[in-house]
Amino acid sequence: MRRTVAFQTLGCKVNQYDTDTVRQQFVQRGYSVVEFSESADVYVINTCTVTNMSDRKSRQMIRRAHRRSPRSQIVVMGCFSQTSPSEAAALPGVSLVLGTQNRGAVVDLLEELEVGSALCRVGDVLDAPDFEDLPAVHSAERTRAFLKVQDGCSQFCSYCRVPYARGPSRSRTPASVMAQVETLTAQEYKEIVLTGVHLGAYGQDLAEPWDLAKMVEVVCRQPGFQRLRLSSIEPNEVTDRLLTLLAEEPKVCRHLHVPLQSGSSSILKAMGRTYDREAFRRILSQARNRVEGLAVTSDVIVGFPGERESDFEETMTFVEEMSFSQLHVFRFSPRSGTSAARMPNPVASAVKESRSERLMELSQRMALRFREALFGQTVDVLIEESCAERGVGYSDNYVRVHVSGKDLAVGGVYSVNITSANAEKVEGILRSSV
Repeated sequence: MRRTVAFQTLGCKVNQYDTDTVRQQFVQRGYSVVEFSESADVYVINTCTVTNMSDRKSRQMIRRAHRRSPRSQIVVMGCFSQTSPSEAAALPGVSLVLGTQNRGAVVDLLEELEVGSALCRVGDVLDAPDFEDLPAVHSAERTRAFLKVQDGCSQFCSYCRVPYARGPSRSRTPASVMAQVETLTAQEYKEIVLTGVHLGAYGQDLAEPWDLAKMVEVVCRQPGFQRLRLSSIEPNEVTDRLLTLLAEEPKVCRHLHVPLQSGSSSILKAMGRTYDREAFRRILSQARNRVEGLAVTSDVIVGFPGERESDFEETMTFVEEMSFSQLHVFRFSPRSGTSAARMPNPVASAVKESRSERLMELSQRMALRFREALFGQTVDVLIEESCAERGVGYSDNYVRVHVSGKDLAVGGVYSVNITSANAEKVEGILRSSV
């Protein structure tokens, strides 16, 4: 009988991409993929360490797999196992610990182990070699594909453990990127999402002069797909050239995810961010003036050490002024090894919770305001689900739209007139295919 393997991914889209590449390796070696909730011969858990809760969830998933099937082999990879390999290896049932390297050898390493034995193969990620060039993957989803073009981060923000988990910034070669794009278009994906740990740093480590905007230009020349979306990008990396592409290149989605982290310039400085609130305001103003209908989503951390009520009020005021279409709110979590973990004046948990709730309420109001502004407009929607005479998909500026119309094909892009928008959902009527 074929051996079975199950996967669980925690954390970001980069982690999901890494899991997909490992899944493909197991499939090519004859394994059958089953749900994580089922019994499997092998469990692969791709971990996260961005917060203390992420560490806790990573440990919980490992213990859950072992309880479900005590004789199974458990592979632990990702950021938690990179920064805490001994802790990961000591958890029950763990056979292989990889961290954020050596993922191309995962099946070989696992199959070389004797039953009941274990191996911890975690190197010094700060001395990481070049970009680990794993192939593009085939997926059952035929609409959106994530393509990792960059890994690692060299910024060392005071609160962040990612550079210690992922290593320095390194880029996929342009030739490899284009080969992956060709593979994905051959698999009939209609939208490609360029992703990375520090996407805006793409090309800085390459011998030839490359940057993200140049890569976007080159990728858009490839026929066979209709949309190119960017994942998170730092504010000071939203260049004039990139804005020109957002405004003029039909394939580039009108959506930017630009992390703010705080609306207080003094807190931003303590965080080690490379901008202040005035620079952020200027960048977003330029972007919105250049790109009609642009959606901007963002991240904010509440309860950073030393954050006074006045700092938080500055954040609330600034966030509302920026009018994001969606906001991800995180409570500060001290991470060992970071300078923020040693900072004085910690914020009480109850205060962090209260501030988080207030920001999330504001986020809901801003999201509703952005959706309501779509009423009466015509947008292009990529259909991801279809049943009878209805479909659901996303506009290029990242709004989920329920579409009424006949013969809506999954993977098709349709021109849709928005007929209603409220706190529950956005609805529209099919006009034509694109």
